[in-house]
Amino acid sequence: QVQLVESGGGLVQAGGSLRLSCVASGRTFSRYGMGWFRQAPGQEREFVARISVFGDSTYYADSVKGRFTISRDNAKNTVYLQMNSLKPEDTAVYYCNGGPILRGTSGYDYWGQGTQVTVSS
Repeated sequence: QVQLVESGGGLVQAGGSLRLSCVASGRTFSRYGMGWFRQAPGQEREFVARISVFGDSTYYADSVKGRFTISRDNAKNTVYLQMNSLKPEDTAVYYCNGGPILRGTSGYDYWGQGTQVTVSS
């Protein structure tokens, strides 16, 4: 079983930046695709970004393209989400997601517990 632990959330003013981190347990991280989802109050969980096993391919939701950057360090079993030019509508719980098989829009099999990001106007 893989455990994913997020950190780096918090309160930031609009226009500011945050960097989320997700550390994975186990020795199979370097074989997993990784991603981030988010869920705002009263809304469904939505895809934010995804990165391939070797980090050579990345994908972003249109709403964050050009502002967020996903990256990974396989030596540290860690995936990052750099969030710049944050907007109040980015406020949500952000979830780390990973696994060996991408199951369409549902993402991968493993999930972290989430970290809260709040952007004030």
